Amino acid sequence: MDLTLGKGLFLIAAPSLRDPNFRQTVVLLCEHGPEGALGVVVNRPTAMSISEALPQVPIIEGASHVLYAGGPVQTNQVMLLYRGREFPENAHHVLDGVCLGGDMGMVERILTNVGGQEAFRAYLGYSGWGPGQLENEMKTGSWILMPADPNLLFEKDPSSVWRDLVLTLGDTYRPYAEMPFDPSCN
Repeated sequence: MDLTLGKGLFLIAAPSLRDPNFRQTVVLLCEHGPEGALGVVVNRPTAMSISEALPQVPIIEGASHVLYAGGPVQTNQVMLLYRGREFPENAHHVLDGVCLGGDMGMVERILTNVGGQEAFRAYLGYSGWGPGQLENEMKTGSWILMPADPNLLFEKDPSSVWRDLVLTLGDTYRPYAEMPFDPSCN
């Protein structure tokens, strides 16, 4: 499968990528263009809940939704990723049924519609690349591209996402799927 960099793709960290910010991560690429790229790490939950990060928002008070570490850029900013059918006008389309935004009305609708298909995830910070930076990282083999899957984003246990995606890459990658985060601990 030959994919071109663009929004709506997963960047799977190659097993050789040692940068602790991205080791064994899966990044949803939310924007890509001549000015650079922006994404969120989808498999790094924090110990913090969204209500701790946004205590001033009454609708999420007491909500147990986990806050994810979206990346090393602007780690004081919360970004929201939504799955649904209808989105606010100011939402940024990422892939079919998924958008990026900060609309608390959408969060309220999701929280009060128990059992619905809509969902959201909150990310502290994001992953960003300057012009040409991600393209250079692709050339060095730091990332593997794969079409993004909303089910992996919103339903799968985040601790197994990288491993499960690496296993789909074939037998060559199978040994890496079992390696610990820090190989020196092996």
